[in-house]
Amino acid sequence: MRQPTDIPAAGPLQAVEPSISGRSRNPGDRVWGGVLVALGGLVLVVAGAIVLVLGDAARPAYGQLGILKFLTSSDWDPVAGSFGALPFIYGTLVTSLVAIFFAVPISIGLALFLSEMGPARLRPVVSFAIETLAAIPSVVYGLWGLFVLVPLLRNPIEPMLGKALGFLPMFKGPPIGLGYLAAGLILAVMILPTIASVIIEVLKTVPPSLREGALALGATRWEAIRMAVLPYGRAGIIGATLLGLGRALGETMAVTMVIGNSPEVHASLFAPGYSLPAVIANEFAEATGDLHLAALAGLGLVLFGITIILNVCARLLVWKVARGPVGVRA
Repeated sequence: MRQPTDIPAAGPLQAVEPSISGRSRNPGDRVWGGVLVALGGLVLVVAGAIVLVLGDAARPAYGQLGILKFLTSSDWDPVAGSFGALPFIYGTLVTSLVAIFFAVPISIGLALFLSEMGPARLRPVVSFAIETLAAIPSVVYGLWGLFVLVPLLRNPIEPMLGKALGFLPMFKGPPIGLGYLAAGLILAVMILPTIASVIIEVLKTVPPSLREGALALGATRWEAIRMAVLPYGRAGIIGATLLGLGRALGETMAVTMVIGNSPEVHASLFAPGYSLPAVIANEFAEATGDLHLAALAGLGLVLFGITIILNVCARLLVWKVARGPVGVRA
């Protein structure tokens, strides 16, 4: 009599991974994957080449003046061979922060208007206006700042701010119009379309169930936006803010026309100043000495470094915000 064969005991179903060996051996897939890897590596090569070229060009300035002295000195005198980057770093950061201070709330308001609360007939008009602002050249913004914004700041805005908030150092000084405040406001207008466009796309990804759930619990329309919509999109809002800040740091022509071009450090927003892109654009064509050219290249390397630091901080901040509080993580 034939003995029954041993049948293995039934166990839990195990997932079988599909074999991709056939696809991996496809020459077309290998070529396409290689092209993508090469394109990704090309970005790193270009960034590394920029650092190497700027570092080599700035070596005489860093070697003769010292990196620490170059970054912390406030004296910029090409005739005497004295170069300090502090006024330009300060001016770049101050004008960019002023721009973010004004642009972010307005951008969030425009995004909420276009995605949540605006009338359907009016939304295309506002959206077209935002797109038009993004297409205006930088020099046109500079001319508008010279002929419209600067006179308004000189009289009556800066005198009014001086009377109301003159006890603060940032609102002291003569109201000349040109200065950090004018440059910051110009930058705010220029980066507003970038920030608003990204936030609009972020808010469009909010699930309708969040709004409906908040409204079903008795929340008003604004409470539903404040408690459900904005918290869901906060990572994207922070990312949009830092993206606009990155553009503000590198803006050149419009800032050059309204900042006053004074290589000094002032606490007052009314005072004239200078920025890293502006001084490079103004003096590079007229620089004759090797040390002067090296100092300008050093300023470019400093600006590149600030941008890299900003991008790293942006990645970390967005990652941290996207993870959420410890108690609510999955």
